[in-house]
Amino acid sequence: MKTLNQQKQLKEISLYLIFGVLTTVVNFLVFYVTKDLLALNLVVSNTISWLLSVVFAFITNKKWVFGSNDKRWQTTLQELFKFIFYRLLSFGLDMGSLIVMIDYLKFGDYFAKLISQFFVIVANFLFSKWLVFKKRKE
Repeated sequence: MKTLNQQKQLKEISLYLIFGVLTTVVNFLVFYVTKDLLALNLVVSNTISWLLSVVFAFITNKKWVFGSNDKRWQTTLQELFKFIFYRLLSFGLDMGSLIVMIDYLKFGDYFAKLISQFFVIVANFLFSKWLVFKKRKE
């Protein structure tokens, strides 16, 4: 029984990491396009990249990572609002750490973005597992 639970947890973490990497790729690509190709400022670029990566993450986390199979629209809406709320908290972490690392510590944009994403991924996993896609007792 313990081995089965450990395998399930390992699968969940593995899927989260895979989709977390894909979400980070979405985030970085959109950040690059908006900041470097469209020449938008840092805050606007980071906000747009965050929005698109949150949509991608919600869909993949709900369906494949945490296996939230409740199809009722009320449940999905509740999960979506919680997901967005906790992603807003991690967006604050992301934006705050970017500003500190770029403006005060003089890190390069992409190096700072990479470091901030590590903290964001950990925070988002914990928020999603414990607060958004909680397993409901039958």
